[in-house]
Amino acid sequence: MTAPRPSVAIDLTIPFHDLDPMNIVWHGNYARYFELARTALFQSIDYDIPQMRESGYAWPVIELNVRYSRPLNYQQRIQVHATLVEWRNRLKVQYEIRDAVSGTRLTRGHTVQVAVDRASGEMCFVSPPILFEKLGLPCDD
Repeated sequence: MTAPRPSVAIDLTIPFHDLDPMNIVWHGNYARYFELARTALFQSIDYDIPQMRESGYAWPVIELNVRYSRPLNYQQRIQVHATLVEWRNRLKVQYEIRDAVSGTRLTRGHTVQVAVDRASGEMCFVSPPILFEKLGLPCDD
C-alpha cells in the first residue's frame, strides 16, 4: 500500500515589488513562493520550524530546482501547490504554480532537504523517527 502524500495549496496575488525591469516576476522570487507553500505543508503535519527545532533537527534545503513555463505578472492570482513526495532518507517537496483563474500550469519545481542533528551538526542518512510519527507512518514504511 502506498503511503499518502501530504499536499497543500496556497493562494497568492503577485505584488508590484516582486517584478523585475521586464515587468514580470523576478526569477528569485519563485523560491519565496515555494517556501510559503512548504511552510503551509509542514504546518499541516505539525512539523514546522518550531517543532523541528524542538525535535532536535534542522532541515536545510540542499537542492532547489525550478522550471519556468510561463511568466507571472503583476496582480495575477496564483495557487502554489506543495506535495511531499519523498521522506525516507530526505525530504523532497514538489511544487506547481498554477493560474488561479484558468488553472494553467505556470511553473514547477522541487526542493530537497536533509535532516541535520542540531546537537552534533551531523547530517542524518535516514530521516529521524519524529518525521514518520508526524506523517502517521511506521519507521519501516
